[in-house]
Amino acid sequence: MGTPVLHIGNKRLSSWSMRPWLVLKKAGIAFTETLVPLDQPETSGTLNALSPSATVPVLTVDGAVIWDSLAICEWAAERTPSLWPADAGQRALARSVTASMHSGFAALRRDLSMDLQRPIGGTDVSVQAWTDIERLLAMWALCPGGAGGFLFGQWSIADAFFTPVAARFRTYAIDLPPPAQAYVDLLLSDADYREWEKAGQAETFDAKFH
Repeated sequence: MGTPVLHIGNKRLSSWSMRPWLVLKKAGIAFTETLVPLDQPETSGTLNALSPSATVPVLTVDGAVIWDSLAICEWAAERTPSLWPADAGQRALARSVTASMHSGFAALRRDLSMDLQRPIGGTDVSVQAWTDIERLLAMWALCPGGAGGFLFGQWSIADAFFTPVAARFRTYAIDLPPPAQAYVDLLLSDADYREWEKAGQAETFDAKFH
């Protein structure tokens, strides 16, 4: 296999790009990273040339083009099955909570956009976003390791999908129950996340939320 290339958006803002980046890191899959600055005059042309979705992230490897963060993570899991829980029931639950994060929680995304350069502090949160937060916390509580550890014991793709949420909760100073706060602290203390965060905080691109 040739060296995969992961095309990502701004680390400061692109939660979608963070997820597969973390997964490839945890899988031990060597890859080259290419950053596409968002909201620049050349961005549209660059994204259209990368994939039919005209979005990031995109993984290119051996002539294949894989877009969508979850599709990239599943590609990685085919090579590193330990990215999902070994138990079939837990694996199904892990895929369910991951897919829920992938496709839902629109109000939370709207009210608590990820911005790794935003000063930490509260914000107005709509009733709809609070409903999303409550649903998300209930989902975490269903997971066997959700009481302060990774959701399924060892780190998994599910944890990758909730790491940007953890960053949002910290940025906007969301008051969480102790087990949920312990999980957020665990995700944000991870060395790979901290590498991403450091790079995002150093960016100078003028871009909007993603």
